[in-house]
Amino acid sequence: MAFPSLFANLRAALHGHRAGVTLPRSTRDLLFLLAVIAWTLLPHAPHLPAWCGALVAATLLWRARLAMKRQPLPPRWLRWSLLALALAGTAWSHGTLLGRDAGVTLLAVLMALKTLELHARRDALVVFFLGLFLVLTHFLYGQTPQLALAMALSAWGLMTVLVLAHRPLGYPSLREAAGVVAGAALRGAPLALLLFLFFPRLGPLFGPPADLPSAHTGLSGQLSLGGMHALANDDRVAFRVRFNGPVPPLQALYWRGPVLSEFDGNTWTPRLQPGPPPPMQLDGAGLPYEMQLQPSALPLLPLLELSPLLDSPLPAARLNAQGQWTLLRPPVQPLALRARAWPGFELGPTEAAPALRADTALPPGHNPRTLQWAADLRRRLPQAGAPALVATVLSHIRNGGYSYTMAPQDTAALGQDAVDAFWLDRREGFCEHFAAAFVVVMRALDLPARVVTGYQGADPLPQDGWWTVRNRHAHAWAEVWMAGRGWQRVDPTAAVAPERVQRGELLAEGDGLLAQALQHWSPALLQQWRQAWGGFNRTWNRALLQYSGTRQMALLRRLGLHAPDTGTLLRLLGGVLALAGLAGAWAATRSLRRPRDPWRQLQPRLARGLGRLGVTCAPHDTPRALATRVQQHLGAAGAPVQEALLALEALRYGRGPGAGARELRRWRRGFERAVASTPAARGTSRTDTPTTLAAGTPPAGDAAARSR
Repeated sequence: MAFPSLFANLRAALHGHRAGVTLPRSTRDLLFLLAVIAWTLLPHAPHLPAWCGALVAATLLWRARLAMKRQPLPPRWLRWSLLALALAGTAWSHGTLLGRDAGVTLLAVLMALKTLELHARRDALVVFFLGLFLVLTHFLYGQTPQLALAMALSAWGLMTVLVLAHRPLGYPSLREAAGVVAGAALRGAPLALLLFLFFPRLGPLFGPPADLPSAHTGLSGQLSLGGMHALANDDRVAFRVRFNGPVPPLQALYWRGPVLSEFDGNTWTPRLQPGPPPPMQLDGAGLPYEMQLQPSALPLLPLLELSPLLDSPLPAARLNAQGQWTLLRPPVQPLALRARAWPGFELGPTEAAPALRADTALPPGHNPRTLQWAADLRRRLPQAGAPALVATVLSHIRNGGYSYTMAPQDTAALGQDAVDAFWLDRREGFCEHFAAAFVVVMRALDLPARVVTGYQGADPLPQDGWWTVRNRHAHAWAEVWMAGRGWQRVDPTAAVAPERVQRGELLAEGDGLLAQALQHWSPALLQQWRQAWGGFNRTWNRALLQYSGTRQMALLRRLGLHAPDTGTLLRLLGGVLALAGLAGAWAATRSLRRPRDPWRQLQPRLARGLGRLGVTCAPHDTPRALATRVQQHLGAAGAPVQEALLALEALRYGRGPGAGARELRRWRRGFERAVASTPAARGTSRTDTPTTLAAGTPPAGDAAARSR
């Protein structure tokens, strides 16, 4: 059987007998389980080695093919060989069999290989629990609402498989089993909400390791020419900001990240310079704002320049000697904070100091032509101070044939003297090209200078007062020390592409195909969609991911509990669980009083309907026996009821896919119409009980007729 026909049969099998498919029950359930496994593993594809993804996909397709063609499962030696190859591949790809990434790879392989020995309900339960564990591992890589929705669907599918495994008889439809799961989830939702609100918060809901490379804002702790270009197409949110006062213009929004002072000829790195915060001169009362920071790979806070004060206490945050806020470890969950910025500021010493000489150093033997260019400029302007030299270099950038591009030349193609190639030959680059070359020129002019990376600008329009800063707003600029003024921000990119800074975003390249189509068709609609999605993400982060122990205690205080603590939470949680247990016991007792099997639920209605016709009905009677009894008792008048009973026999014992609760309800309505149309039932009261009728008591109508 070809794989396209396999997919067609799978698609049809999910619709059951109504699509004309007569697959055995076990095959139908297995194909559904394989589809759920594939859906669960799909989000892990970017984190798995290529060989693992190929092995998992081939194994699932192979198992589906075996099921469709009714072929035997592979021998044990082959399964063990595949497992050995998977172990060797995991050790080769990750260098270990331990840890998060290696564990997820092995779990994905084991899930796929387990389907090759899936022949009993016990094996289905093992796959079910492996699947639930695999669902949880997704949240080690991300906690976005899209991922949560996908994993909710996976859990729904796995629970549907569990329901089917506990219904071995008949041919229950997938829709019916999924409805059972949905009903159970709705009944359990209040308890889940209470547990989320009142279970003691000992840490983040899903805290990934601090070295998680995939949960990052986009900034790096170092800078090479061309290194920031990859962020041009990255539309992920870095953080959101709300100002409690006048909103600065977009061109004034510089969010300070790593300060890079060390240069080896190719790469800029930060200088480890312990010490107190630098001296600052702040003008005005400051601008308060709130920030919601997404998880980052760097232990820093990209705050607005300059924010020397945090209004919300963060014990691990510290302002270092470069005016940058650092943390003990990278934030692994969304972080909310309040700060105060002074856009008009002076940073660092205003008088020359020996420590500033380190910011004029350049590695020997690198970029000699740029150094010669700077020496020629110094000879032409021997008496010029720092402001005049900065203005001259910016004028050269503005009028020297330079261009701003989002597709710069690869760093390796520029060679060892990359600054020379950019500054004197190619003259086109991204923001880091202009910032790095400008700092090299300043240092060649014997002026202290350094590179600063961070973000610049924000989305053009706010959402509910919140401004969104994305990874594509990542930017690099320079700082030059000037006597009497300290460190001054200089953005060389603004000299060649002022619209980049004025608009506070990139120049409109790099959006996806859908975003580009919306941009051409309706820019307003694209902006509205981004705003709506941003608002939903913000609500998701605040309501779920940022629900901490502090907010838990604040909730208890709003509920009227004074000075709550962990003991109060535990007592409250114990009361909630006790009430939930009592409610569950009551529901279980009530459920035991009535049969759960749809066929057993049908029996009293069947006896009641036949009782109206004077036909006795015992629990052990088959539909054909009852049809014979109806024919003997009523003759041709009972033909509709007889046909209905034979249809019931076909539903229950036929070779077709059988009937679920929906089909039985449909049959019951037809049976009741057949009974009502029978002349013997028209004079019978609906209050007659099956007991009296089964005992042989004639209907009231027949008794009256005989008396006449």
